[in-house]
Amino acid sequence: MTTEPTFLAIDLGAESGRVLAASLKDEQVQLQEIHRFANVPVELNDGLYWNILGIFAEVKEGLRKAGERVERLSSIGVDSWAVDFGLLDREGALLANPHNYRDPRTEGMIERAFERMPQDEIYRTTGIQFIRINTLYQLLAMEKSPLLQVADRLLLIPDLISYWLTGRMACELTNATTTQLYDQQTGDWDWKLLNEMSLPTHVFPEIVSPATQLGRLLPEVAQQVGLSESVPIISVGSHDTASAVAAVPAEGDSFAYISSGTWSLVGIETPEPVITQEALDLNFTNEGGVGGRTRFLKNVMGLWLLQECRRTWGEEGYEHSYEELERLSREAKAFGSVVDPDHRSFFSPGEMPSRIRDFCEKTGQKTPEGPGQVARCVFESLALKYAIVLEQAARLGEQSVETVHVVGGGSQNSLLCQLTADATGLPVLAGPVEATALGNAMVQALAGGYVDSLQEIRAIIRRSSDVVHYVPGEATGEWAELRERFGKILEAGPIAIGEDQVKL
Repeated sequence: MTTEPTFLAIDLGAESGRVLAASLKDEQVQLQEIHRFANVPVELNDGLYWNILGIFAEVKEGLRKAGERVERLSSIGVDSWAVDFGLLDREGALLANPHNYRDPRTEGMIERAFERMPQDEIYRTTGIQFIRINTLYQLLAMEKSPLLQVADRLLLIPDLISYWLTGRMACELTNATTTQLYDQQTGDWDWKLLNEMSLPTHVFPEIVSPATQLGRLLPEVAQQVGLSESVPIISVGSHDTASAVAAVPAEGDSFAYISSGTWSLVGIETPEPVITQEALDLNFTNEGGVGGRTRFLKNVMGLWLLQECRRTWGEEGYEHSYEELERLSREAKAFGSVVDPDHRSFFSPGEMPSRIRDFCEKTGQKTPEGPGQVARCVFESLALKYAIVLEQAARLGEQSVETVHVVGGGSQNSLLCQLTADATGLPVLAGPVEATALGNAMVQALAGGYVDSLQEIRAIIRRSSDVVHYVPGEATGEWAELRERFGKILEAGPIAIGEDQVKL
């Protein structure tokens, strides 16, 4: 059993959930995985949902295991993906399973929002990029639903889990900012926007900052999992990217980050939101961060493309591990076909390899054949998109970028990290893999008075993490040529699979 002060991080991702214990000793932090489980969406006739009750059962199993392994549990914190939510009735009961953000119900909702409030006015107050997954558009898709009409509270996913642990209803700041319903100027919900959108205002709970104690473990939950009722639940950077960015082992401010997983969150950290016309034109987002910082970034589709390819190949009887796909992609021809990872045809679950081939065909490129070529296409496309987004972020944020930190699961992919260094022309520092859990735990340490600042958190993580360094390669000419071709694909705009070929 561990005897050091230990913080339990409940880290819920779109593909899997984890419960990890982080022990703090001698100015270093050590992680121990307690429990891991798959997070599989459920498709019903009326849409795509999260199995939130199953997720909570797995969370309690992680708490039970923690009680057996951790002697001195200081606190618990919950983070998850953003934008999705549960609705509760007046008695605090869940009205329905939360929808998955990839559910098609949000098609056309951005256009509906613009009918009620001009795009620039929405951006001027919220500072959030326009992407159909946002909570705003999910609510617009529900405006005639009886569920929304009878709901008494709306809780984002990590807030819902924390409510079931403590009985307190609140919304943590970093996740609130992702909804496109938060006013960056007032630091509260954007009540004017909510009224203009004809959405109920009473369902939105109080907003609390990271490192706030929400309460203590409910007696009935404590009894079920074998933990003390005195264990506090801390509101961490509950958006998983906020926790991951807090754990970036950077020195100084001249760095960019890529939180690499199902999504790639690509950007910089700024002292204030960057809300300008050019930021709007380039669809950048301003999300809350730990320590009063702003995460100025763009969502890039990320390893979702490869995850869906892998799932499709598995259904066809060809199982490929991520390690094997990386090896096959290294053997594939470099500087081949590329795709826009954020193209709308790649958003929904489905037969991803054929969509990638169709995209390449419609843009006049050679179609990649076989897992190795398809994976190479995904990796090179992501690296190029990262390079463009980071250049834009640095310019808009008026900040120099000397290094790129890649954290999260994608930091284990050495080929993608090297391609990112090549495409950006910047050194890449990869790791830690479990940045989100580390950030979650260290914000709990901040709340408990074990550390004093975000800078100290990052210093501790630097001392505790094995970071792999990648330097740009020498194939600058090939990259410049590929970058030019990639740029033409982006300039060509939306491509509907099945339409005439786009000439580049």
